[in-house]
Amino acid sequence: MEKKHENILNLFGLIGKNISYSFSQGYFNKKFENSGLQSYLYTNFDLPAIEAFQEVIANTLNLKGLNVTIPYKEAIIPYLNELDSDAAAIGAVNTIKIEENGLKGFNTDHHGFRESIHPFLKEHHKKALILGTGGASKAIAFVFDRLGIDYAFVSRKKARNQFTYNDLNQDLISSYPVIVNCTPLGTFPDIENKPSIPYEFITSGHLLYDLIYNPEETSFLKLGRERGAQTLNGLQMLELQAEKAWEIWNS
Repeated sequence: MEKKHENILNLFGLIGKNISYSFSQGYFNKKFENSGLQSYLYTNFDLPAIEAFQEVIANTLNLKGLNVTIPYKEAIIPYLNELDSDAAAIGAVNTIKIEENGLKGFNTDHHGFRESIHPFLKEHHKKALILGTGGASKAIAFVFDRLGIDYAFVSRKKARNQFTYNDLNQDLISSYPVIVNCTPLGTFPDIENKPSIPYEFITSGHLLYDLIYNPEETSFLKLGRERGAQTLNGLQMLELQAEKAWEIWNS
């Protein structure tokens, strides 16, 4: 493969699959433009399989740092030389710093989630349901552990110590006033899609958080809002995790 981006001295990018929708490219390139960083560029590396990551590293000049998104936050780990302690504890990576001695993985999702949800947590928010079991959900669980909030995962498949969507009933929904969607269900353009939970049991005591940010209000959040719940999308989390990644790349 031909070497790319010869005229860019500081290249950053996003590793993922089907990521044309991504927030990161526009966010960072606007940041570079506003900061007068003319030799900086952020680009997407849309990989059909994680094995193509090695080709990106071998054939991309002046690469300084990467973000990682669905579905590679866990699959990327064997390709890294080192993990930050938080990323190791979480078991998922969304930020890579390219150092002289190799690739070091970090997780900034937990920072973004913690800082964005914390102002909205109330005294009765003691238990949470985490919808989905992918890499992003692990960072959410990490935060709840640190905040002392009991949580349970919800998945389509039965597994030990987690619920299936068919398990969710009025008692369970009432017992878990915080519900976080970590699945891609409802992402543009499939905006009518949503996690299969019994929305009729959502109340004004619930806090619904969707990691999705496009659309601004997913069907999951809309149905929660219509039941009186407090709702938050994932935009602030993304901005916070992006700034933390930028801090890591420049440290």
